[in-house]
Amino acid sequence: MADAEDRKGGDRKTTEVVYDGAAATPMANDLAAASGTGMAAPGENMTKSPSNVPSPEADGLGCHGGQAEMRAAAEKAGQSEILERYAVDYPKGPHDQPQSMCPAFGSLRVGLRMRRTATVLSGSACCVYGLSFVSHFYGARRTVGYVPFDSETLVTGKLFEDIREAVHKLADPEKYDAVIVTNLCVPTASGVPLRLLPKEINGVRIIGIDVPGFGVPTHAEAKDVLSGAMLRYARTEAELGPVQAPRGGPSQKPTVTLLGEMFPADPVGLGMMLEPLGLAAGPVVPTREWRELYAALDCAAVAALHPFYTASIREFQEAGRPIVGSAPVGHDGTAAWLDAIGEACGIARDCVDQTKNRFLPMIKGALANAPIKGRVTLSGYEGSELLVARLLLESGANVPYVGTACPKTPYSAADCEWLEARGVHVEYRASLEKDIAAVEEFRPDLAIGTTPVVQKAKEMAIPGLYFTNLISARPLFGVAGAGSLAQVVNAAIGNKARFDEMREFFDGVGHGDTAGLWEGVPADHSDFRRKELARAEKARKAADPKRVAESVV
Repeated sequence: MADAEDRKGGDRKTTEVVYDGAAATPMANDLAAASGTGMAAPGENMTKSPSNVPSPEADGLGCHGGQAEMRAAAEKAGQSEILERYAVDYPKGPHDQPQSMCPAFGSLRVGLRMRRTATVLSGSACCVYGLSFVSHFYGARRTVGYVPFDSETLVTGKLFEDIREAVHKLADPEKYDAVIVTNLCVPTASGVPLRLLPKEINGVRIIGIDVPGFGVPTHAEAKDVLSGAMLRYARTEAELGPVQAPRGGPSQKPTVTLLGEMFPADPVGLGMMLEPLGLAAGPVVPTREWRELYAALDCAAVAALHPFYTASIREFQEAGRPIVGSAPVGHDGTAAWLDAIGEACGIARDCVDQTKNRFLPMIKGALANAPIKGRVTLSGYEGSELLVARLLLESGANVPYVGTACPKTPYSAADCEWLEARGVHVEYRASLEKDIAAVEEFRPDLAIGTTPVVQKAKEMAIPGLYFTNLISARPLFGVAGAGSLAQVVNAAIGNKARFDEMREFFDGVGHGDTAGLWEGVPADHSDFRRKELARAEKARKAADPKRVAESVV
């Protein structure tokens, strides 16, 4: 802090108040000049290497160079094959870029949740900062590695050499099973070839993936990019010889691998439904440890609970595993899912019927005891939107619209057909504009959606719930899922009167002439605005003789 004498007397000094030594931290350019470009690896002091090197802007390849320009640059740099693969796996919709968060957050989150796994990002400093912040906001407790670059290292290929040096430093078999390196938009567009990295260093697997915003539409699908890459690597290892068993040892029963992130209680409930069939719940993919990948591949069937894991499904199919779509949500969904699992695993019909007779009455009872009354529009980008809609409908809600940012796949076809048969409009690759239009058209009692959708609903005095934090963070499957939504949904619908009171109280505030900060009563400037509009229109007509002629006619 400043000295006490600095504050004495009438002539107050303006000495800067210093709370810590942050201002003395060397800047990136100073470090680069002193020691050359380096990397900030997990566990290293971030001030030892430049972490805010400017993004390359040569040839328009900065962060905001534009989707078309970035894609064209990537194709010229030899990335056509991977972009074509992404175009098939993750077909785009009405919007040509993510309308949610950066897609790389999905793959980053998968890596950060895995034991004995290091994650390294290669991208513009602003992107890495944002992804690191969001990942820790959502509870990550691992360091995010970063290989910085500038225009020179990007163009000359030095960036790739820096990445290779970084993974060699990280590849400690005592600490890690795998190191995951992710190219963000600029390195992908520049053709930084992660495929040329060593596949293994000192027994540590090296996984390189590209997750550009101009190639992967949503963060949900980015989870599949990494999961598919790891499953491919693990499948190759298993084909070559014995691999590590799961921590709890191999299952004594045939297993069903569960594909898609889910509430922690859901695998337990699914295991209870599979047990009478002589089956057990296998690992959840994305897994929490590398060794679980082998157990996931060694299954009797794969339950594609989230249907957009296209690359992962391809690896399971290469391993000869049958895929079962949809999920055990509500009464009808559970009945159909148990039938499909029994058929895929060769379970006797009598055994399947006995299992259904055991669980379906409990699910029907749970739905009856937790009814939902009201009109609900639903949208999100997690990939489970259709499943939640089914559960809401069986709970008694009126659901006219479901929008999902994910694409249509064969594994959600049954859910789509079921919903459409009950008058629900299902919108795949839904844009933000479509989701908001649905709220405006149907005027629901509750809008469940992303942050901007919920914001729009609340401006209209319609209660709203954020899908990711308040809906997908609850059990959905089997008996536990049957009554899980009623409390939060009914409570939100019951707040309609409060929204009406707030809207009436704040009516007219923050819009038009009342926008901004006022010390007194906001002044009405509507006359001035009308005069200015008339003056601007007159000036436009004067500058355009054709419009003048049209106005005369």
